[in-house]
Amino acid sequence: MSHREPQRWSFLGDIRGRAAWVVLGCLICQLGLGFGYVFGPLAEDILGEFGWTRAEFSGARLPQLMATSITSPLIGWLVFRFGARGVLSGAAVILGLAFSGLSRIQTLPQYYLLIVLLGLAVTGLGDITVGTAVSQWVRRGRGLALGLVYTGSNWGGWLLTRAATEVSLNAGWRSALLWIGVGGALFILPFAWFAIRSPRPGEVDAEPNSEGGVAAAAVATALDVTGALRTRSFWILGFSLFAFFFYFLGMLDHFVLFLRDGGVDKAEAAGYFSTAIGLGIVSKLGAGWLADRISCRTLLTLDFGMLTLSSVALLWLPDPNWIWLYVVTFGFATAARDVVYPLAIQHCFGERSMPQIYGTLMLALVAGGGLGPIFAGGIFDLTGSYQSAFGFFAGMNAFALLACCFIRPERASQS
Repeated sequence: MSHREPQRWSFLGDIRGRAAWVVLGCLICQLGLGFGYVFGPLAEDILGEFGWTRAEFSGARLPQLMATSITSPLIGWLVFRFGARGVLSGAAVILGLAFSGLSRIQTLPQYYLLIVLLGLAVTGLGDITVGTAVSQWVRRGRGLALGLVYTGSNWGGWLLTRAATEVSLNAGWRSALLWIGVGGALFILPFAWFAIRSPRPGEVDAEPNSEGGVAAAAVATALDVTGALRTRSFWILGFSLFAFFFYFLGMLDHFVLFLRDGGVDKAEAAGYFSTAIGLGIVSKLGAGWLADRISCRTLLTLDFGMLTLSSVALLWLPDPNWIWLYVVTFGFATAARDVVYPLAIQHCFGERSMPQIYGTLMLALVAGGGLGPIFAGGIFDLTGSYQSAFGFFAGMNAFALLACCFIRPERASQS
């Protein structure tokens, strides 16, 4: 029997028994990342009640992302010190508290403060925590396990945007935030506490041995953060990441508002938005499958090519002849980046310092993700239209696509 078991589980690897429960628990926790998507479909109602400008509404992104960036190292230390279960459980509680408070806001500063609190919850439920938990339990089939887990944010966004829209149409946006947020937190919490724990000694197989010569050569030529900063690929990846978040988060805040301005029914507009998010489930699994079959640079270029195509299609909306091209390309490209980008970093700089290099590159999230929504909202407030902002998005994405063609394995070029 012991000889047959590896054959039986050859596709799933270590995703069985207790490890399978951990993977499931992490997937459920990743649903929490989808909670942030509900504000796009609810933006019209919130702005209508308070009379805020669209730039003021989107301005909450910047402090939220700053808090996320600052607390990420702390989350990593807490996971190391206390384990993923405690961090995920605490983050689920904070998620419920944040949405409970958001359902009762009366002023813009209150909104900003609670959005920052939501950012802290999402950081705790995010890639650092679940990635650590999965990696502790799964050696063989780790890529598949992480791909499955990371679809959780897309499942959450797809389900919650539809649910929030439905509840808001019948009971208002405050009820939508209260019931979705608190109910979601209560759903996540038992999985975080009971399904996830650190493995006990001897409970998990040792890391499989690598081919010695190849592994040693890869480590010897890998670059650290200081070395990476001196390469062209680092700055290309940094700019492309800035462009991605500038566009991606800008559209999260303003896509539904844009469609509503064009006369699209509220439920229909929210449906397009949630479908784009839901397509990420297929996209992440597909990107992982492709990564084993084509070069990393080709995969990155395809991803940014699709992203650019989505921003070009955006210029023709809300024409119904173009809207599905936008939904499909935007949904596939934005989700695939989660899988493609770590592989690109490894391709350029090696594995040894990938977490530190990725963490440094993620500073682009604060700049791009914070400024993109404010830029789009500000353009609309000044001109009454998003057209100039969308044209800028298309140009920036096209330039990032061109730049991605010039990344290379820097570790090899410097040896």
